[in-house]
Amino acid sequence: MVEAYLRQSPLSQLALPSRAAEETGDAGVLMAERPFRRIVNLRGDPKSEAFQNAAKSVLGADLPLAPNTAAAGKDATLLWLGPDEWWAVSEDGTPPLADKLREALSGQHVAVTDVGEGYSCIAVSGPNAIDTLAKGCTLDFHDSVFAPGSCAQSDMAKAAVVFHRLEGETPSFEIYVRSSFAEYLWHWIEDAAGEYGVAVTD
Repeated sequence: MVEAYLRQSPLSQLALPSRAAEETGDAGVLMAERPFRRIVNLRGDPKSEAFQNAAKSVLGADLPLAPNTAAAGKDATLLWLGPDEWWAVSEDGTPPLADKLREALSGQHVAVTDVGEGYSCIAVSGPNAIDTLAKGCTLDFHDSVFAPGSCAQSDMAKAAVVFHRLEGETPSFEIYVRSSFAEYLWHWIEDAAGEYGVAVTD
């Protein structure tokens, strides 16, 4: 008899749920894992009306065309990664989008790739979140440059990442990193945030 496959987060051995604080007190940085995100990499011609319309029919929103911007779709957040490349990111348990996109875009010169199993998502927020991230990345995270709703590919502490800044008054980021680097990056951020006080949240 084949045992059922049990999904396990790359950060499971850190026992984060048991470390989650009910009271965050004066912590300047809050950290959490966002496990099992569904991520579909989509590539196509942004100038093609047929491509845009077909993608919108599945995603429920226009693909963001301005560099380093995000948009909220029906079941996913859409991140601009390049002139002809996007991510559609959704929560675990939402309807899979890859097959629907392939069907809607059938016959077009596109690429639809499910990459979710290869990435982990670390959430970093709090009044000192920007100070912490700036220690390991050359991007300018100031509101005037990297406003809420922005996204970008970069390196952080020598790990390739995708940043997405969420809406809200308090700086809040979701950082996508290859699962093989997730534990390393978590420890790096936690150490970098140490001087500000760090708390693990749900």
